[in-house]
Amino acid sequence: MNIVISNTSEKPIYQQLFEQISAQIIKGEIEKGYILPPIRQAAKELRISIITVKKAWEELERCGLIYTITGKGCFVADLSSDDILQKRNEMILKQMTTDTSYYKSFGLTIEEIYELMKTVY
Repeated sequence: MNIVISNTSEKPIYQQLFEQISAQIIKGEIEKGYILPPIRQAAKELRISIITVKKAWEELERCGLIYTITGKGCFVADLSSDDILQKRNEMILKQMTTDTSYYKSFGLTIEEIYELMKTVY
């Protein structure tokens, strides 16, 4: 697991953690069955609050990317390629919905959004 936390980001730290781990799971960089570090250990290594890590782990579990076995830890779920694709698309659509609402508030058309997106991509 490769995690970089930015204290200057507008995104909450738990969200940064969630997004980075979920992306690594979806891209196959973190394999099925991988045991996530215990919450306390991850918090210590990342120098963040235990509550922050717990919130990120709970969000990963809520999305079905990990599961918990009491007394043993949190494991990356054994998802099929179709399940991973579906979860990826759900996460992207959720973010795109938020972003699109923001862009529309400026009165941008889909064409203008597309042109701007090409610029940054």
